[in-house]
Amino acid sequence: MRHEIRAVFDEDTVTVYQAYGPAIALSAVAAQRFVPPFKRDRMTWIKPSFLWMMYRSGWATKEGQEHVLAVRLRRAGFDAALAGACLSHYVPDVHASREAWARQLRASPVRVQWDPERSLHLRPLEHRSLQLGLSGDAVRRYVDEWTVGITDVTGLAHAVHEHVRAGRLDEARALLPAEAPYQPAA
Repeated sequence: MRHEIRAVFDEDTVTVYQAYGPAIALSAVAAQRFVPPFKRDRMTWIKPSFLWMMYRSGWATKEGQEHVLAVRLRRAGFDAALAGACLSHYVPDVHASREAWARQLRASPVRVQWDPERSLHLRPLEHRSLQLGLSGDAVRRYVDEWTVGITDVTGLAHAVHEHVRAGRLDEARALLPAEAPYQPAA
């Protein structure tokens, strides 16, 4: 399986997606940052892949995930999170030992998880897509330092889904965010 970060990005920012219920989502969009009832003491997962977010949120229909947010982050913050991240599970070819992985896991406020990327029909593809779990200080930095803008893209999610359901895949594809392979700064 190939691991690949695909994202919408420019020179300064990278876009990730999250899905929330109306109370968190509408407050975040209004404030252009995460504010209560968003809880900073919980792990929050960010996803650069729009279609993986559609899979996770059921096209913004699952309870508590009725709003999909596109969160623009400073690339420096996103890259710093990646640089200090720990895989969410033990991999013998990556970690010296299970104990070494456990130490790294306890020390890092960022988790990396690679899940199958999704097609327009939300079926798994061959390559894997990134999810980043943020906790502790990483959540604080995400909210207070890295986030530069938040847009509710629920309407886009529903429009793409409607085209997919109607078999209009070219129209659905034309609406997708223009994600490209992303390379973090070294």
